[in-house]
Amino acid sequence: MSAARRVEPLDGPLDAEVTLPGSKSLTNRALVVATLAAGTSTLEGALTADDTEAMVGCLTRLGARVARAGDRWTVAGTGGRLAPGPATLDARLSGTTARFVLPVAAMGPGPYRLDGRAPLRRRPMGPALEALRSLGVAVTEAGVRGHLPVTVSGGPLRGGAVAVPGGVSSQFASGLMLAAPCMPEGLDVSVPGRLVSEPYVAMTAAVMTAFGATVEQPGPGRFAVAPGSYRSRTYVIEPDASAASYFFAAAAVCGGRVRVPGLGTGSLQGDLGFVDVLERMGAVVRRTDEWTEVEGVGPLEGIDVDLAGLSDTAQTLAVVAVFASSPTRVRGIGFIRAKETDRIAHPVAELRRCGIEAEETDDGFVVHPGTPRPATVQTYDDHRMAMSFALLGLRAPGIAIADPGCVDKTFPGFWDTLDSLRSGSGEARQ
Repeated sequence: MSAARRVEPLDGPLDAEVTLPGSKSLTNRALVVATLAAGTSTLEGALTADDTEAMVGCLTRLGARVARAGDRWTVAGTGGRLAPGPATLDARLSGTTARFVLPVAAMGPGPYRLDGRAPLRRRPMGPALEALRSLGVAVTEAGVRGHLPVTVSGGPLRGGAVAVPGGVSSQFASGLMLAAPCMPEGLDVSVPGRLVSEPYVAMTAAVMTAFGATVEQPGPGRFAVAPGSYRSRTYVIEPDASAASYFFAAAAVCGGRVRVPGLGTGSLQGDLGFVDVLERMGAVVRRTDEWTEVEGVGPLEGIDVDLAGLSDTAQTLAVVAVFASSPTRVRGIGFIRAKETDRIAHPVAELRRCGIEAEETDDGFVVHPGTPRPATVQTYDDHRMAMSFALLGLRAPGIAIADPGCVDKTFPGFWDTLDSLRSGSGEARQ
């Protein structure tokens, strides 16, 4: 655990253009489909972070060959013919990796043991395991039922039809879909009831289609993937919209403008919708095909908002809400209690530590405006706790962030990029 990092308040409004790393979500999806494709694919703008390193490590054990030159990666695919086991696949702390790799491993001869660090072992895997069992795959938990570590054997997975609940995470449906083109029978994925984080499934389908897969949506909560194969190609990865939320929020909270190039109106990432939330609160948002810009122009107003579709921005909004003129209620995100940490209870606890009135609800939280007092914010081994609460320190003196190194999970350069806002130079003005 790294020593706490103090965040100094800004001394004036922002005027910055922030260059951000590639999307974690797109990088990991592209890595999976490039691994299953025949031939060599090139990923431009790929993200180097702990979550993508975990994905590369797992896919390499399954037979992919990945070469990297900065953010330009080449992936020599397997054509769907995976390296045989026994092999151990280490997902580290990456839920995305675990939930995407598991169905892929089910297509190989195995056996493959999938595991991760202790916090990942606590995160639910049951929907994916039960879905694979219903398709005839032998899956065995070594510890707590429905959790890692698990061993997959008895492939290959042929496909067919499967139902997977969507109330815990959309990643279970996405993982099955990503593997489906290489199944001889294809796969018809049904998601009964509510599908949380639905934009991420649309992102999955878009990446699959870009690599030659056929994905149809015959009805609500149903995704039909035709059998076939992926085609290798060059694929450009957008900047990470979840990472952008911190810098857009900084403009709204501190005043001035922040522009992020590469995130335009055609973005595949649902989290870019966070700028619409800031606009409702009173920020000015400008959009083009090439960039998005947020400008803070005055007091913000509290809102009542459902963030089920962009839940990774909930902690960011919790901090923005501190500086609004009225309370903010966030709804629809009860499922994020099962993320890296309890992303409802722990933001509320840390706001209270900073002297801000906040309370949990059944499916979210309420934040009341206030003046933060000096405190060291605990991050619970959650990268988004560190990055979102750093914004508090841009306005309030005396804020420090415990274990700031946890941002390496998805954004190793976060602190340098945040610091560059002070001068409008470096990473923030290219």
